[in-house]
Amino acid sequence: MERGFEFLSHTADVLIKVWGESLETVFEEAAKAMFEVITDTSRVEPKNVVEISVCGYDVENLLYRWLEEMLYHHDSKNLVFGEFHVKRIYSVSNEEKMLCLDGYVKGEEFQHEKHEPRTVVKAVTYNEMRIWRENGKWYATFVVDI
Repeated sequence: MERGFEFLSHTADVLIKVWGESLETVFEEAAKAMFEVITDTSRVEPKNVVEISVCGYDVENLLYRWLEEMLYHHDSKNLVFGEFHVKRIYSVSNEEKMLCLDGYVKGEEFQHEKHEPRTVVKAVTYNEMRIWRENGKWYATFVVDI
C-alpha cells in the first residue's frame, strides 16, 4: 500500500502533504508527520496506548481535531507517539451531520536522553488545509504552527 508524507516549503511554519490508499491512512500519516516534526518517531516505544474518539463538522475539522487531540496529550502529559491507528471514520446523522473517528495511538513519555528534540509544534492550523481524492488515492495538506 502506498502511503507517506513530505514537508513542503512554507515561509514560517511547517506545511505537510500526506497521501494514502484510504482516508484512514491519510489521517495516520498526518499524525506521523506531525510527530516527526517533534521527534524521531522510530525511537518511540509503544508503551502507552491512548484511545482517541473525535467528531468534526466536516473532514477538515475531523483532521484538525484528531491532530489536536494528540497534541493535547503531548503538551499536557509529555507523551510522544510513534504508532497511529484509525479504526474507522464514519458519519453520524443527528441534527447536524457529523463525521467521527475512532482510533488509538501508541507512545511513551518524552525523554531527552532517548528522544531527539526537534521543533515544538504549538498548534494545528486550518492554513492551507485541504483533503481530496485523486486517481484513487487520498491526499491532504495542512500547516502546523511552530
